[in-house]
Order: sequence, then C-alpha cells, then structure tokens
Amino acid sequence: MDLGEVEALRADLGDFVAEVFASLARKDQRRQGDCYLRGLMLDGRRKSVQPMAERLPDGNMQALQQFVSQSPWDHIPVLRQIAAKMTAALAPAAWVIDDTSFPKAGDQSVATSRQYCGALGKRSLCQVGVSVHAVTDKASSPLSWRLFVPPDWDGREDPRRERTGLPEEIGHVEKWRLAIDALDELVSWGLAPQVVVADAGYGQSAAFRHALRSRELDYIVAVRGDETAHPFDAEPVAPAYGGAGRRTLPRYRTDSVSLRELATAGGRRAFRQVTWRQGSRGAMRSRFWALQVRPAGKIPRAFAAADAGGSAAWDGVLPVETLLVEWPPGESTPTEYWLTNLPPDTAIRRLVRLAKIRWRIEHDYREMKHGLGLDHFEGRTWRGWHHHVTLVTAAHAFLTLRGGGGGRGPPPPPGGRPPPPPPHPHTPPHAAPPPPHP
Repeated sequence: MDLGEVEALRADLGDFVAEVFASLARKDQRRQGDCYLRGLMLDGRRKSVQPMAERLPDGNMQALQQFVSQSPWDHIPVLRQIAAKMTAALAPAAWVIDDTSFPKAGDQSVATSRQYCGALGKRSLCQVGVSVHAVTDKASSPLSWRLFVPPDWDGREDPRRERTGLPEEIGHVEKWRLAIDALDELVSWGLAPQVVVADAGYGQSAAFRHALRSRELDYIVAVRGDETAHPFDAEPVAPAYGGAGRRTLPRYRTDSVSLRELATAGGRRAFRQVTWRQGSRGAMRSRFWALQVRPAGKIPRAFAAADAGGSAAWDGVLPVETLLVEWPPGESTPTEYWLTNLPPDTAIRRLVRLAKIRWRIEHDYREMKHGLGLDHFEGRTWRGWHHHVTLVTAAHAFLTLRGGGGGRGPPPPPGGRPPPPPPHPHTPPHAAPPPPHP
C-alpha cells in the first residue's frame, strides 16, 4: 500500500487497534502499535524499525524501537484478542500447524542456531517459529506462535540467554511439543477445537498423534510412505498358557509392512478421482483411496498399553487409524500419505479437502514475509521477537478482515520457494557459507 491508501485506513485501523490492543494500559503504547502496523502495511523493501519510521509522517525510530524491543507489554492477551476475533469471522475448517524460518547473518539473535532453514532450503543460521493458524479454503489467520529454542541454547550458564532476555524457564523443547502447548493454550482461551492438520514433520511422530488423541482432538496429518502398519483385519494372538510364569501378552504374528506396500496392494482400481477445490487454473483433482490400518512400532504399542492401564491390562490390539493415499494419474507409485482419527465413514472428499488445506499456510507465510516484513525484524531479544510476530499477525488479521489478504508482496518464483531475504545488518556476516543440508 502507498501512503495515501494507508492513511485512508486510519479510522478503521484505530478501531481495530483499540480492540486488539485493549490490554495495553498506556495510550502511548497503543499509539505506537497503530504506527507500527501502518509501517508494516506501507510499501517498502525493508520493514525494520528505521525504514518504517522514515516512511511514516509520525514515525519516531526511537519510540518504535523501544515499543517493540524493550517495552514490557504482554503479547499473549493481544494474540488472544486476535484469535477470538478471527475465529469468529472465519469459522475455520481446521487448525493448521506449521513452522517457518528466519534466516540470520550472525548468531547473536535469540534462539539462532545452525539448523535446517526452510527459507533457504539448506542448513544455515536461522530462527524457527512454530505457529498455529485458523484456516478456511478462502482465508486464514495465525493464532499463536512459539519460538523454537535449539539444544545448544539450553545451557543455563550460556551468556547468550541473559544477553537476549531468554527466560530462565524456557529451554529446548521439540517442535511438536511446542505445537501441542499452543493448541492447549487455544483451548484454554475458550476457542472451539478444530481438526488439526500438519505436515510429516509433525505427523510422523507417533507421540504427537497420541498427544492429539489423548486430548480428544481430531486430526489429519501427513506421514511418509515408509511408516509401517498392520492391515485393519490383523489380529494379535497369544500362545496358549502353559500354567507356569506370566502369561505371554498377545502380539501380531505377522510383520508390519510399509504404508506404501499397503497402498499399492489395492491397485489403481481402488483409487478414485476427487476434486477438492477450485484453483486459479481450474479444478484441483487427483486420485485417492482411504483404508483402515493399525500403525505399528514400539511407540504406538507403548501408548496403546498405557491407554489400557498398563501392559498387564492391554489386549495387544493397536488403535485403528484411517490412511488416506494419493496416487496421481501418470505416477508409477502413490505420492502422498496421511493418517487421521476422523470417523471411518468420513466422506473422502472431506478428508482430501482437509489434508490439502495446508496450502493456505504457505500463502500466509509468503504474504507475511514479503508484504508485512515478518522476517525483517532486526532486534535480538526474546521479547522483541514475540512483539514483532504479534504485530505482524495483527496487521495480517486487519487486512484479512478487510478482504485484502496479508500484504501485496511479489509473487513466488516458478519453483514456489520465495527468494531469501538480505542478511540482517545488525549482525556480521558469517565467515564461511553454511554446509549443504544432507
């Protein structure tokens, strides 16, 4: 947006800020919040504090810097207000879990480490944020954020922790646990639980799926084809009791096989064409099959036994999940796999629509990065990072409610991956390029 377009929104934006930033006690804080949101929406290559302040007629670099990086306002009530407002407006079909990376040129920003960076497609210095989004086929909005703390930041005596304001109680936690914590928070806010959707980075974890089941949350999550399972009709068998010692627990006497084997065993005739939405180039369709399976492995067995009250009480039966498989025309083997605990009679078109609804999140990230400067923050602190992503979320929500999306950044290149942002100027360039991701 140019300055005239942004100024034309001042009244509506003021009402929005008064509502979602109501938890900020001071008028000057809400005024700086309004100013920061206008800076994020205003056209410009960089959305860090200094260039935003220079573009705005009432921009004050020192005041904006203090507001986002140092002011002790709590971001959680703001996110809660946004979440309540956006879920009421969107009536989401799902909560989608994902994560996104924030490339860095140096290692001084909070939770920055050499790790896989999705924005660059390789291992590099970056931060990673885990997010939960309310999603429909036509719109979406982030609801909650968690900053992933890598293991090398876990040392309590690490001077970086104090320098970046990393709270003492915060340490390394797996991304799937951060996602579960965010879901628990959303439910505690009184939001109605939705079907949880996630990619294989989360769905591949049996512990993650069990955590969702134990909370009675429905889900459909991507998994790899080499995940193993037993057919639905496989039954555990216990040998006849010999009268001495402990009874042998029932177990499956046939080996589990990969989901790929189970899917291909049905042949192409088992798959049928499903259209799940209209894309920019026409109907989105492919061929799918849904079948019942019993995911195998030590972790599913351990959780099944725990749910039964311990190994002595467990009957050896593994829980049933629905496996959704995609086998596009022209492909020699199936290409995509999902596991879900939705009822077995759920229409396959609904399963496919939910499984594929993650495209909205990639759209969110692209809009927030290219249009609203999600990854342009140059501060180094824990507080500053959370303030910035909350303010970007607020700007994205405001534009989404107006029907304008989250920003008007450049379209992605043909390969679908947005170009990497320039290095942040507050950190020195690294001495050597990062090694390629194995």
